[in-house]
Amino acid sequence: MTAMAAEIKKGRKFEQVLEGARSIFMRDGFEGASVDDIARAAGVSKATLYSYFPDKRLLFSEVARIECNRQAEEALEVIGVGAPIDTVLHEAASRIVRFYLSGFGQQVYRICVAEAHRFPELGQRFYKSGPALVRDRMSQVLTSYVESGVLKIDDMDLAANQFGELCKSDMFVRCLCGLDCDVTEENIERVVNGAVEMFLARYRA
Repeated sequence: MTAMAAEIKKGRKFEQVLEGARSIFMRDGFEGASVDDIARAAGVSKATLYSYFPDKRLLFSEVARIECNRQAEEALEVIGVGAPIDTVLHEAASRIVRFYLSGFGQQVYRICVAEAHRFPELGQRFYKSGPALVRDRMSQVLTSYVESGVLKIDDMDLAANQFGELCKSDMFVRCLCGLDCDVTEENIERVVNGAVEMFLARYRA
């Protein structure tokens, strides 16, 4: 068992704590979220909260992991393999871009990357629940189109990673750096369409 995993203890109110934490992190962000507010939202005492998560970073990373998994599973249900590849990639890119640009997505990235050098396990958890998860889910989606001859992909991991990176574009970096972050539907569609077009230009059979 890893050091971080050993510090997360489950109990009868574990899910309750996670749900309360999710609502507060989504509302106030990592820095603004207080343990008092999280305990109140979860309907537990601070002692109970600390018995499960002795560090707020651990709690945030677990909330982020579950949220990323939830969105990934929801995306797979909505996308539905069998539709035209252009449609599937557009839906996938739209969901990825919107998560990258969301307040929660930005918070997850900032906190996990900022703390990774002091808490390597936190960085590992972030990678598994973020970039690695996008790669794995996209690989699932793309494989059937390779098998049917619609796409020609020799290195699936590389292709899936490239798709995720294309969805970041400059808008993600600008938002992350606190520059002018004009997240309009028009700009989101511009990034989504660009990602899909470039990906298909490389991998369409």
